[in-house]
Amino acid sequence: MHRRIIVPSALAASLLLAIPASAADFTPGAPGIGDSYYPASGNGGYDVSHYDLRLRYQPATDLLEGTATILATTKQNLSRFNLDLGLKVSEVRVNGRVAKFTASGDHELEVTPAVPLEKNKEISVVVRYAGKPSEFKVDGWSAWARTPDGGVAAQEPDSAVWWFPSNDHPLDKATFDVSVSVPAGHQAISNGVLQSQSTSLGWTRFNWRSDKPQATYLATLAVGKFDITTDRTANGLPVLNAYSKDLGANAGAARASIERTTEVAEWLESVFGPYPFNALGGYVPNVTSGFALETQTRPFYSPRQFANGANVSVVVHELAHQWYGDSVSVRDWKDIWINEGFARYSQWLWSEKEGEGTAQELADYVYALRGADDPFWTVKPGDPGAENQFHGAVYDRGALALQALRNEVGDEDFFAILKGWPKQFAYGNARVADFVRYAERVSGEPLAELFDTWLYEPSKPAAPAAADAGLSAPTAAKAGAAATARAGAAAAAKPVRPKSWKKIAATNTIHDHERGHEGHGGH
Repeated sequence: MHRRIIVPSALAASLLLAIPASAADFTPGAPGIGDSYYPASGNGGYDVSHYDLRLRYQPATDLLEGTATILATTKQNLSRFNLDLGLKVSEVRVNGRVAKFTASGDHELEVTPAVPLEKNKEISVVVRYAGKPSEFKVDGWSAWARTPDGGVAAQEPDSAVWWFPSNDHPLDKATFDVSVSVPAGHQAISNGVLQSQSTSLGWTRFNWRSDKPQATYLATLAVGKFDITTDRTANGLPVLNAYSKDLGANAGAARASIERTTEVAEWLESVFGPYPFNALGGYVPNVTSGFALETQTRPFYSPRQFANGANVSVVVHELAHQWYGDSVSVRDWKDIWINEGFARYSQWLWSEKEGEGTAQELADYVYALRGADDPFWTVKPGDPGAENQFHGAVYDRGALALQALRNEVGDEDFFAILKGWPKQFAYGNARVADFVRYAERVSGEPLAELFDTWLYEPSKPAAPAAADAGLSAPTAAKAGAAATARAGAAAAAKPVRPKSWKKIAATNTIHDHERGHEGHGGH
């Protein structure tokens, strides 16, 4: 046997070659992504590019079994990293090798790979897990809803941890393949395009693909027995709508609303530019909640949204989010106005198109509806606080800010801003401040003071500011004591309620808080 002799200096050199960096150079990724409202949301140290989810769900027992393959790129030298998941994990592999893992906190999965991960490297993470989503709670709250024939994952700002491991924050978007096996006779609904389905041995597998970046809270899963309608848009996009078979008296109104999805989307394209995704649709499971949510390509609607009849306005709201909220997402949850203010204003524009009240008339009505002492005006849409993230002021006062902008810059620049913004930040993330700068660039006007008044002052804008914005007293747009007096008089006289107001107000339940004191809900 020949034995190679290594002298000490050669040994040292070989060890240096074998170890790319000292252990001290590898540190754990942060357990949160740095959100100002939800510091524990998401994780640091890596960026996900794709989720491949292979699931099996049994409605009778609520048992969900899954294998998730996550493709990501490291952003630092990682000794350990976190995923967000509430179900029980049986195995984790990183780059094909078995990794150590442990659960911590409310929904943190700490993963220690067999070999530390170097910065800027592509990695694969495979997680095998199982559990009953309805039994997992965070502070007594669940984003998973059981139905008579299945289960649904749809909530904001959190829902992913109930059904798949992820970096659970809008800052880390990814593409998705979701493959779900359910008992024959049931369907599985998710985002994007249904690539295929097949049945074998009493189980049917549905394979869905969402091929544009998608925030984790916008991923959805619904298992149940649905009536499904399909179509294609004039541009060839597949349209799929799904309705639980047991919606009762709400079934007709739900269909009459959601079957207009293509029409609404085509109109929104004229306002916001080309539709940003690969599919359209909506679904209504038999849940007891009252909210709706802009789950990407296929919004979720509670049956109660249609308890008083058809309401296309809620469809307008959720589809507007496909541009404002889904394609362009918040960088931080405090930036929620760039989602909700615009979705609400789209309802005002739809009302204007339908001849049921102009956006100006709706703005006048909203401004006059509440006195200066109403707590509504203390909520700042530009930074409402976690407890008021989905407060009505974020929607209605948020839309007032847009009408003020429209009156300030004129229709030509205003609609150029609405259409250009989703193109400028497509598939990315942005802040309120980014929108202000963008609007200033397009219009060529200084707008910081206007946005400060309507988004950040914790009080009702006074009559002069309202007059300057063209609100409540359109004839009093010019400065001066007389204009101020007329604005004050108009503010005291409640404008006539626009015909569309009842339908728009009925959609206010889309931001009902269903997470108790934390104020988390859908919209």
